[in-house]
Amino acid sequence: MSFLRRTLDNIYPHVADNGKYKQFYALYEAVDTIFYSPADTTQGSNHVRDGIDLKRVMIYVWLAAIPCVLMGSYNVGLQANTVLQSMGIAEVAGWRGDVLALFGVGVDPSSIWDNFWHGFWYWLPIYAVVFVVGGFWEVLFASVRGHEINEGFFVTSILFSLIVPASLPLWQAALGISFGIVIGKEVFGGTGKNFLNPALTGRAFLYFAYPAQISGDAVWVAVDGYTGATALSVAASGGVEALQNAGFSLQQSLTGYIAGSIGETSLIAIGIGAIFLLATKVASWRIMLGVLAGVIATSLLFNAIGSDSNPMFGLPAQWHLVIGGLAFGMVYMATDPVSASMTDTGRFWYGFLIGLMTVLIRVVNPAFPEGIMLAILFANIFAPLIDWFVVEANVKRRERRYAQAQ
Repeated sequence: MSFLRRTLDNIYPHVADNGKYKQFYALYEAVDTIFYSPADTTQGSNHVRDGIDLKRVMIYVWLAAIPCVLMGSYNVGLQANTVLQSMGIAEVAGWRGDVLALFGVGVDPSSIWDNFWHGFWYWLPIYAVVFVVGGFWEVLFASVRGHEINEGFFVTSILFSLIVPASLPLWQAALGISFGIVIGKEVFGGTGKNFLNPALTGRAFLYFAYPAQISGDAVWVAVDGYTGATALSVAASGGVEALQNAGFSLQQSLTGYIAGSIGETSLIAIGIGAIFLLATKVASWRIMLGVLAGVIATSLLFNAIGSDSNPMFGLPAQWHLVIGGLAFGMVYMATDPVSASMTDTGRFWYGFLIGLMTVLIRVVNPAFPEGIMLAILFANIFAPLIDWFVVEANVKRRERRYAQAQ
């Protein structure tokens, strides 16, 4: 490590303010702070000493997503291998087949090894493309502005790779993350100044620009030509009875052995990530509780109203929670500290609005069975307004308390 330290110290004069390559300081600073603590020290007497910073927060969120990566990779492979076996196909076509054959990986759906590595080689290229393209935009904007590179794209890249189908074309992954980072974050000033979640902004762009590759029944299982409905689309067409007739169960949805976006299917993996985020106090439990309360309250309301023509009115809250991307969005997306509400009371009502809107979109909107993406983006827009009402209510309460004391 002393060699690395000497190398970085030798490079520093060339990228400093008066250096020939000062436009690359942001890239130098990013590499330097990955391996070493920043050399900056507090000059004033008044400051807060805390062991957690932006880099550590982002690393914690990245680590919390790993269970979804592992379970998602296994499930993608399981779904694909099951279909390949039913078709009588003994090998994977294309370059993935060559890579799998090189390591002796087959297509046996009963093999954990085969399932995981088959699915992993669908997730990894998406993540690699998203990471490289997202990193490019972060470095470019940081260099132009003369700012340090923020680690936000580490989280944005891994979350984006988990909320898309495994069959997503790589060029669309690059386009989606570019839109999410540039339009959803950098144009507003970068990390900490964006009011929309960048990963969801990118996915929303892909959904409306290329709906055939991001929705429908032909994109969720990584086998060319295969069509299979997700649990959410089955529920939208026939409610709980259709889910049961199609072979879906709550236990199956909890473990994640169903078709869907790469990292959104397993409630167990998401729960592990949620526990980690809550234990490290990176995510707000008030937001998660608010989403849960909003889903339960709105589901009970629609259950009570009922409908003869719309089976989604009768879908219980527990089914809403285990199908689609609701659980993933509640844990990883809604709790984004930048785009969420800042006040404690506001965080609960912000989460409640997300839960309410998710169920409302799923039940009432026939053209869009999933609602968590639009619900979170909708709540992102209203987060500052929610905080304003909370602050105003506190001010008025204190004014009344002061008046009574006089």
